[in-house]
Amino acid sequence: MENKKVIARIENLQQIRGKIVSMPPEKALNTILDSPQPAALIHSFPEEDFYFLIHDIGLEDSHPLLSLASDKQWEYIVDLEVWQKDRIELKSVTRWFDLLFKVDPDRFVKWFLDRKTEFMEFYLFKNIEVKIRTEDQDPSEFGNEFFTYDDTFYVRFLDGTFELETEESESGQTIEKDRNAFLSQFFKTLAAFDHITYQKVLLETCSVIPAETEEEAYRLRNVRLAEKGFLQYEEAIGIYQPLKPEDFEKQDTKFTTTEPDRKLFFPVPFYHSGMLEQENLFTAALKKIEIDDVIEQIQTEFAGLCNLIISADRKNIREKDELKTIVKKVCGYLNIGLEQLSPDDRAPDSGHCAILIRNHPLSNIFRVGYGIALDLKWKAEKWREKSWFEKQGLLLGFWGEEWLGVLGGLLIKKPLFFDNYKTGVLYREFMSMEDIRATDNVLTEIILFDDLLSLMAINPEPVTDRFLTYKNFILTLWARDCLGLSEEIEPLSLDEFKRLFDDLWADKKKPYKIRQSMKESFLSWLSDRTGFANYEISRKLGHTLENLFGEIQSEYGEVSSKDFDPRYIDLFLIQRK
Repeated sequence: MENKKVIARIENLQQIRGKIVSMPPEKALNTILDSPQPAALIHSFPEEDFYFLIHDIGLEDSHPLLSLASDKQWEYIVDLEVWQKDRIELKSVTRWFDLLFKVDPDRFVKWFLDRKTEFMEFYLFKNIEVKIRTEDQDPSEFGNEFFTYDDTFYVRFLDGTFELETEESESGQTIEKDRNAFLSQFFKTLAAFDHITYQKVLLETCSVIPAETEEEAYRLRNVRLAEKGFLQYEEAIGIYQPLKPEDFEKQDTKFTTTEPDRKLFFPVPFYHSGMLEQENLFTAALKKIEIDDVIEQIQTEFAGLCNLIISADRKNIREKDELKTIVKKVCGYLNIGLEQLSPDDRAPDSGHCAILIRNHPLSNIFRVGYGIALDLKWKAEKWREKSWFEKQGLLLGFWGEEWLGVLGGLLIKKPLFFDNYKTGVLYREFMSMEDIRATDNVLTEIILFDDLLSLMAINPEPVTDRFLTYKNFILTLWARDCLGLSEEIEPLSLDEFKRLFDDLWADKKKPYKIRQSMKESFLSWLSDRTGFANYEISRKLGHTLENLFGEIQSEYGEVSSKDFDPRYIDLFLIQRK
C-alpha cells in the first residue's frame, strides 16, 4: 500500500514536470513556487531539464529554484559551466560559486565540504596566498594586503589570476573585485560555521598539487557527465562513424523492459523530446508505441544521444533554441536512417520503424542516417580530386551560385544541406532522404557537366581574370561558333552579342521565346565538340541544359538589344569598355 502511494506521487510529479517544461518561463517559475512542495518538485527534475529551466527563466530570477535544488543538480551545473575543454576556467568558477553562495551561504559551505573540497581548494590555491604566523612573529611583517580572523592564518588575494581568461569586454579588475567580495564572505561564513575546518581548508590549500588535482577533478567530472551521454570528445566523435544498412542487423540489440514489476521510475528528461516538432518517420514511429515505460526509456535514450552530439560537436548549449538545433539534427538523421532501413519492396512504414527504435539503439540508427550524408561527401571529394575544373585551377565559384552552394555544403568537414534560405537559413542538416536525393541529383549533374567540359579540350586560362562560370563559359563558346568566330574562349563584343540576340528568339514579341532550332543547334554543337550523340547528351544533361536556356529566357526575354549594358550581362562573356 505504501509503495502505491510512492508510485502515485512519482507519477504525479512527472506529469507536473511535463507541463512545466512547456510553459513560458515566468509561468513555469510561478507554478513551481506555488506548488505545495516546491523542493520535491524541483528535486524530481532530471539534472538536464533543471539546467535548461534555470537558463530559460534567467539566472537572476532563478535564485529561489537554485536554493531548493539538490546537490546533484548543483554539481551538474558546475560540471557544465566551469570547464574549458580539459581546463578549469577560474572566471566561471568565480561566477557560479558566487551565485550559489548568495542563494544559500550555509548550504554552499556544507555542499563544498561534502562534495567539492578538493575542487574548492584548487580554486583557493589559484586565488589566495596563505601565511601562518609564529608566536614570535609580528603581523606587520605580512603587509596590509593580508587579513586574518584568528591572528594565526593570514590570507591575501592574488593579482593577475584572470589575465589569460579575461575577454576584451570584461576587465580583469572587475572579476577580481567580484572574487574578493565572494571569498571574503565565504571565509567569514566558513570560520563561523567551524573554525577548525576553516583552518584545515587553508592549510590544505597550501599543499595542493594543481596538475594532479585538476586532472582528478576532470576525470570525476567526465564520469558524472558520461551517465548523461556527455562523453569525452575522443569517444563522442564515434557517433559520426558511418554504419552500413547491411551491417545494422549485426549490431547488438538493446534491452527495453515492459514488465510492470520492473518499472524503472527514473526521471525522464522532457526538454529534448518536447522539441520534436517536425513530422517524419521517427516521430510517427514514437506515436505507434503505446506502452508508457517504453516511451520513457526511448525519451531518455534520445536525450542521451542529443548530449552525445553536443559533446562530439564541442558546443556549449544553454538556451532552448540552441538545444532545438541539436534535436532537429538528431531527429533528421534518425529519420534518414529509418527510411534507409525500411524494406525496399514497400514504402517506409511507421509500424516497422517503431519496432526498429524499440529493439535497436538510436545511436546505430543515427549512424546509418549520417552515413548516407557521408557517402555524398566522399563522392564529391573523390570526384573533385580528378575533375577537369580542378586540373584547370578554377575556383568553386565556377559552378555558379546554386551548384557552389551544394558543393560547399558537401566539401566541409561535416556535410550540410544547401537550403538557400527556403526555411530561413543558408545551410542546415539533412532532414530526409528527399534532401539526400536532391543533393545527389545536383552533384550528379555537376559531375556529368564536368565530364562534358573535359572532352571539349578548351583552355579557360585567357578569361580567368573575369567572373567565369560554367554557364557563361559554355554559352560564350557556343555563341562564337554560331557567329563564325574562332573557337578560343574570348569575350564577345557588344555588337557580336546583339547579332546573336536577334537570331535567338522565335518572334519579336515580348516576352521573347527561344527558337527550338537554336536549342537544337546548341545540342549539335555539343555533340560535335564532345563526340557524344545528341540523344546521349539529352539523356544525361537534358534537364540541366533546359534550365540553362530557361534562365536565358528569364533574364533577357523582356530586354531590348538597344538597352544592353555589358556590366549586367552574366550568362555570356562580353567585352567591357
